[in-house]
Amino acid sequence: MQRLNKKTCVITGAARGIGHAIAAHFHAEGADVILTDIDEAAGAKAASGLGCRFEPLDVREEADWDRLKRAVPAADVVVNNAGVTGFEGGMVAHDPEHASLADWRAVHSVNLDGTFLGCRYAIGAMKARGAGSIINISSRSGLVGIPGAAAYASSKAAIRNHSKTVALYCAQQGWKIRCNSIHPAAILTPIWEPMLGDGPDRDAKMQALVADTPLKRFGVPEEVAALAVTLASDEATYVTGTEINIDGGLLAGSAASPG
Repeated sequence: MQRLNKKTCVITGAARGIGHAIAAHFHAEGADVILTDIDEAAGAKAASGLGCRFEPLDVREEADWDRLKRAVPAADVVVNNAGVTGFEGGMVAHDPEHASLADWRAVHSVNLDGTFLGCRYAIGAMKARGAGSIINISSRSGLVGIPGAAAYASSKAAIRNHSKTVALYCAQQGWKIRCNSIHPAAILTPIWEPMLGDGPDRDAKMQALVADTPLKRFGVPEEVAALAVTLASDEATYVTGTEINIDGGLLAGSAASPG
C-alpha cells in the first residue's frame, strides 16, 4: 500500500525546488496533494504537471491563510516549506553590521511568520481528527551562525524552536498531531542560483560551497522529499519535536583523518 494513501497534504512554496520534490513524492505515495505557492502561474503549471490541486498562497498574509482554511478545512499533513534567503534580487548586505531592517524583516516575514501561520492553520485543520503531521523546513543555517546571512540563519533557528513548541503544545492537548523540522544544508535548488550564477566559474563556486561537506557534493531535493515522506507517514507516529539534519555529514565534525 502507498505510504500516504488518501492523506490530504498541503505543501507551501511547492512550485519548484524542495517543495516541488515533496509534492511529487507525496503524490506518488497516494496523497491528495494541495500544492501552494505565491507564484500562481508556476504553481498552477507545477500542479497540473503532477496531477494535483493548486491553491495560491502568500504565506506572509493572514488573509491568504484564512482563504486556504475555507478551501481546505481539514488536512492530515502540512509542510511549511516556503522560504527565502534574502538574495533573490541579487547580492545585498545581510551581515549583522550592514543589513537593513527592511531586508531583515522581509526574510523573517516569509520564513518565520509564514511558518507560524502555517502551523496555526495546520493545528486547526487537524484537531478535529486529533492527528496529523506538521513538517517545517528549517536549515543547517538554523543550527549554526552564518555571518553573511544573519536574517536567514535567525529565521531558520526560530523555525527549529517553534517546531518544538508546537509539538509540545499539541501533545499537551492530547492530540496525536506531530511537529518536526528538517534541516537541509546545501541542496541544489533555484534558491542557490543568485550565488552560483551561470558564468565559467560556476563549477568552481559549487565545489567551494561544498568543500567542507564530508560527502563533497550538493544534496538534491528528492533526498529531502524522502525524509518528508517518512515524517508524514504512519511509520513515524512516535516522532515529534525532533529535528533531522540532511547535510552530507557537515555537522558531524571533520572528515579528515589524523596525521
